[in-house]
Amino acid sequence: MKKSPAGEEFGGVIGRTVEESTAWWPPAKFKQGAPDVVLVVLDDAGFAHLGCYGSTIETPNIDALAAKGLRFTGFHTTALCSPTRACLMTGRNHHAVGMRAVSNFDTGFPNMRGAIPRSSATLAEILRESGYATFAAGKWHLAPMSECSAAGPLTNWPLQKGFDRYYGFLQGETDQFFPELTIDNHFIDPPGRPEDGYHVSEDIVDRSAGMVRDLVSLVPERPFFLYLAFGAMHAPHQAPQRYLEKYRGRFDAGWDVAREEWFARQKAMGIVPGQTSLAPRNPGVKPWSELSADERAFAARLQEAFAAMLDHTDAQVGRLIDFLKSIGRWDNTLFMLLSDNGASQEGGATGVLDEAKYFNGIPENVAEAVTRLDDVGGPASHSNIPWGWAQAGNTPLKWYKQNAHGGGVRDPLLVHWPARLKDAGGMRHQFCHAVDIAPTVLEGLGITVPAVVAGVPQMPIHGVSLMPIFDDADVRMDRGAQYFEMLGHRGIWRDGWKAVSHHKSGEPFDADRWELYHLTHDFSECEDVAAREPARLKEMIDLWWAEADKHGVLPLDDRGAAALFRAAQRPGLPATRSRFVYYPPVSHIIADNCPSTARGWTTAIELDHPSSGGDGVLVARGSLNSGFVLYVRQGVPVFDYNDFHRHTRIVGDTRLTPGRHEIDLRVERTADGGADVQLTVDGAAAGAGHLPRLLFIVSTQGMDIGRSLSPVNADYTAPFAYTGKIMRVVFEVPRTPPAGEVRARARTEMSRQ
Repeated sequence: MKKSPAGEEFGGVIGRTVEESTAWWPPAKFKQGAPDVVLVVLDDAGFAHLGCYGSTIETPNIDALAAKGLRFTGFHTTALCSPTRACLMTGRNHHAVGMRAVSNFDTGFPNMRGAIPRSSATLAEILRESGYATFAAGKWHLAPMSECSAAGPLTNWPLQKGFDRYYGFLQGETDQFFPELTIDNHFIDPPGRPEDGYHVSEDIVDRSAGMVRDLVSLVPERPFFLYLAFGAMHAPHQAPQRYLEKYRGRFDAGWDVAREEWFARQKAMGIVPGQTSLAPRNPGVKPWSELSADERAFAARLQEAFAAMLDHTDAQVGRLIDFLKSIGRWDNTLFMLLSDNGASQEGGATGVLDEAKYFNGIPENVAEAVTRLDDVGGPASHSNIPWGWAQAGNTPLKWYKQNAHGGGVRDPLLVHWPARLKDAGGMRHQFCHAVDIAPTVLEGLGITVPAVVAGVPQMPIHGVSLMPIFDDADVRMDRGAQYFEMLGHRGIWRDGWKAVSHHKSGEPFDADRWELYHLTHDFSECEDVAAREPARLKEMIDLWWAEADKHGVLPLDDRGAAALFRAAQRPGLPATRSRFVYYPPVSHIIADNCPSTARGWTTAIELDHPSSGGDGVLVARGSLNSGFVLYVRQGVPVFDYNDFHRHTRIVGDTRLTPGRHEIDLRVERTADGGADVQLTVDGAAAGAGHLPRLLFIVSTQGMDIGRSLSPVNADYTAPFAYTGKIMRVVFEVPRTPPAGEVRARARTEMSRQ
């Protein structure tokens, strides 16, 4: 076959004239009747959380998938969000593709760059080269957060990683009522408000359906790949009021009773073998009966919000399925649903009403929290469940997300494909891992793993296809060992055996106590046989080191989150600057790209005030739960600092006249942990006050200039855009951060997984 001057193959004939020539068109890249692919990822849903995996939370649409598809009980992940998603997208182990932990970090070593290299093409890139339309919606968290401002670079955003269309949020979590949304390569406002019935889970399903609808309406011959990653079940746990009310009182019996009930259901379903033991309570989890009345009331309400959110998410999965059926694209769709890690431990022993308290090292005051129980699950909360409910979600397993034991790495996986699967409602108990998803999809579609993508030679695929399991419940998978490593916790699986260690940061790795379990007979890792099998244990530990060397796990790094955060400071990033100059209008700025306000700060705003009207937000950061806002109300500048619903408001004594003004805000940290605030207009004092506490992390929500994505107080309704003209805004912050700020920012990043 000849090639054109551009190097393209040409199968026709080129003569001197068109009469002497034969035209030729390259064949379609996709096969007629090629299957569609939908990959749905839940966040922080534990092994037992879905109804079809044992819980009493109502998930009828997901359960229906299980009833007509395959349920996997041996599916494993990396124990964290970004790393698991990197495995799913590439079929390679997460250290090998630079995603040792969350994408927020770059420690200066190849295993933690926070971005997938070009030598590890994503499933979307491969499928697009095979003619597929590729769509992504929801959570991304596969780009360094320092790159996730409107300034980019956009190299690691979804459209640059193989997706034709994208709608969702780039960071690890978002407020479900006031999300920080991105469409394709730019930021947009949410299309609705909570009072309108808006919720981001509904929105991303609507957008997913819209992308698919455009395709099948215009080019129905073309297959599609849809990657739908919900913010659920990551904190904040937020759901519409009718779902919250549905679960009132359902968890009053507590986590001990729930675990026993869910465990019994798992045995009855065949999810776990009959001889399985229920793991003992994790350290720090009290018996429900030992909690105070306030602790029980608070914990039960937090779990109600979790359940309501999961139920609501299930309804959105059902809406997507109904849509695919309505357009005739269901029977030949490979539909996979999974969770990225076990249930979260970031809620602590009591759970939290406002998650940012945890980031600031502020213990949740349960006595105060119970006075706000009706806020839980709504816009005025940012909640997460306590350890006891998290372990219930991981029934019957030990530990949680972040850990290499079963509670962190064993997760639900459902596969539904009417045109291909014959064993409706079947169970599959073979060990498998997130790295197996991409090769499974490719084999199912008849696509060979390419050796070169976009001119870049590709590293080998580490996973294996699960297609043989689809047809034979008893087939033995031809796979080697699978290692685990997360934050120093380590594990290794081979042929039904697992060695695992729970590492304590700061202690020598050689001092770790390794445990040994025969998972074939001990599903929940309850019978440690290390003492009885010393030779096997040594063999497994040696194998771990060999796999670690092979896949780029080394160097082991057990530095705390604060040290990891400091290691991620590179020249040119926002965190390395002390002066920020904005020329509005500018796009929404996510929290990772905002000036720090932990050290105190100054803000100078140059504006042209209108002759009439003129109210609106000048600068806003945060949400109803915490943050600050400087705005104009009835012509008067107002500063409000929201310390977890405790407001300090400074109202200026100067009414702005039409024309040019400079408004200056100075916030100076004081020895008592608070701050003195001075507000000036055109150099003259206009107001002053004292903040009782200056937060290290004011909010996980970002910042807007001239408007407000979400309200910070009840004095206005977002966006409350300023009707005058803002010419320039200058933020200046002290160069040296207080020690507490680094710790708080690190805790924030590690919890937004």
